[in-house]
Amino acid sequence: MSDDSHIQSGHTQSAPAAWLPRHVAIIMDGNGRWARSRRMPRLEGHRAGAKSVRAVVEECRRLGVRHLTLFTFSTENWQRPADEVSGLMKLLQRYLESELALLLENGIRLRAMGDLSRLSPVVRQTLEQAMESTASHSEMDLVLAISYGGRQEIVDAARRMMQDMAAGKLSPEAITEQRFGDYLYLPDVPSPELLIRTSDEHRISNFMLWQLAYTEIVVSPVLWPDFGVEEFHRCLADFRARERRFGLTQEQIQAVR
Repeated sequence: MSDDSHIQSGHTQSAPAAWLPRHVAIIMDGNGRWARSRRMPRLEGHRAGAKSVRAVVEECRRLGVRHLTLFTFSTENWQRPADEVSGLMKLLQRYLESELALLLENGIRLRAMGDLSRLSPVVRQTLEQAMESTASHSEMDLVLAISYGGRQEIVDAARRMMQDMAAGKLSPEAITEQRFGDYLYLPDVPSPELLIRTSDEHRISNFMLWQLAYTEIVVSPVLWPDFGVEEFHRCLADFRARERRFGLTQEQIQAVR
């Protein structure tokens, strides 16, 4: 039986396969086009996309993916029409309220990264309460990138680092890639091994710019509301077929195997 039989069979393994990415990040794209193709309001596409979120979260938990990061709302998304932004925030609040039981039952810790100060008080309170309720869980981390921008994360990290330098807590000689990474929003979360972008778009849209340096990118032609477990498995199979070199030659990699 092949190593990926646990994916095909639908049975949960006692431990995740060695090739399975520890951290999967997803840019969930295509909600608006999905709705437009059905002559529906854009918000209906976002509502339909919530079902895909649940399916992927459950499958990641079942397979043993340790971290799942979803690009939920970008800093640029604040520029969208006010009624759409308001609708998205209401959907986010409803999602947090409706999915909390799923997170609790499956030992999933909810986390968030981004400029959360821009959220409305009620949405931020709902988010904080959900994170607090799941804080002790350790089976899987579900990270929501909300009001998030990769460039802003780097700027914020540089600002905090400079504050420590001004306070005498850090010297220029002590700055390394590792030390800089310690100032990012969630420094304990490893960089994604796999980034999935749906709806056949080939860009990373200011998402996790520092962390994606050596991430494998898989583009799915499927619009996010139609993205399900089968397409997720196809993306995982694509990832498994990659040879991750990290700047080394194929001969060097074979020598250490």
